[in-house]
Amino acid sequence: MRYLFDAFVLDTAVRELSERGATVKIEPKVFELLLYLVENRNRAVSKDDVVEAVWDGRFISEAAVSSAVRSIRKALGDDGKSQRYVKTVHGHGFRFVAPVVEAGAGHAAATADAAGSGGPPVQDIRFCHSADGTRIAYALAGSGSPLVKASNWLNHLEFDWESPVWKHFFKELAGAYQLVRYDARGNGLSSWDVADFSLDRQVEDLKAVVDTLGLETFPLLGLSQGCAKAIAFAARYPERVTKLVLLGGYARGWRRRDEPDSVTVGEARCALIRAGWGSDNRAIRQMFTTIYMPDAPAESQMWFTDLQKKTASPENAAAILMAHGDVDVRGILTEIRAPTLVFHSRNDVGVPYGQGQELAAGIRDARFVTLDTPNHILPVTDPAWPRCLRLIHEFLKA
Repeated sequence: MRYLFDAFVLDTAVRELSERGATVKIEPKVFELLLYLVENRNRAVSKDDVVEAVWDGRFISEAAVSSAVRSIRKALGDDGKSQRYVKTVHGHGFRFVAPVVEAGAGHAAATADAAGSGGPPVQDIRFCHSADGTRIAYALAGSGSPLVKASNWLNHLEFDWESPVWKHFFKELAGAYQLVRYDARGNGLSSWDVADFSLDRQVEDLKAVVDTLGLETFPLLGLSQGCAKAIAFAARYPERVTKLVLLGGYARGWRRRDEPDSVTVGEARCALIRAGWGSDNRAIRQMFTTIYMPDAPAESQMWFTDLQKKTASPENAAAILMAHGDVDVRGILTEIRAPTLVFHSRNDVGVPYGQGQELAAGIRDARFVTLDTPNHILPVTDPAWPRCLRLIHEFLKA
């Protein structure tokens, strides 16, 4: 079992705590205490409960228990004042208070077993390195012919897989193909210590993943900001991309458009991200949720708001958005040789409808599909979602 919270993964199979893919060193008893608190997060546990469960009822001083709690907080970057993860319940004990997602073990053998038994797909997470040495996390799920998804602005392989924002999309695709996803540089489980977020580097990240897997040819899926890097890859390596699916994309980033106030709004968004993205105040992140999922259920909106903070630091989120603002792939659209299917939501606020039309018009023989929805990211409740999924399957299998 894996327990996911913020950027951390608590893995019971390997008895390990990790942060963004890097192991966090903690003592065995500290691990046991953290695991006990997470597993019993629905209640406050007393110090006697803790001693009985973690130290088998042996005599342990309160100072020793408090020291173990301090070690947990130190490992998680928490402290006794903010208590973002472990809250002291005065006069009683402790409670783990951060939102937690439970995930399966996620190994290749489990993936194969699930596929063979007709169960839901399980993902297998691995790592590779891009051309400049940046560590890139990628995941495999499902079986059959490959389908590669280019990363978009904000990804987290584990949280996306479990969240109501994306799980219906990814698990439906993994049920029909071997779905290959990865976290972009500066996102999720990939390295956050990155300075260069240019389109060229992001294309190199995509190439590193498919080269590591030995994929010679494959269909490529781009969502939102991922469409530009999918286009750039398909133009640069036309012999490798068999089909191209683009959903909610654009050829020109917000700095390159003719739309009134595009630059002003884009720069303001970046400034707001830097100022308040990482704070406990959800208002700024909620603004992006309203832009990208205005008609989604409350649960999906809440998840997307929280996912933003977990996926990238304020600095990285702003830097990536700035880099996407400078994208302009209009000059290479005519170089696309793969059959292409372009979707765009009619009332999309995040990426205006005209951007999708411009994208499709520039690619020879591209098919354009209008989705009657205001959602940039399609929740499972959106009437446009079943149609979108059906058309993707029909296109890829044709």
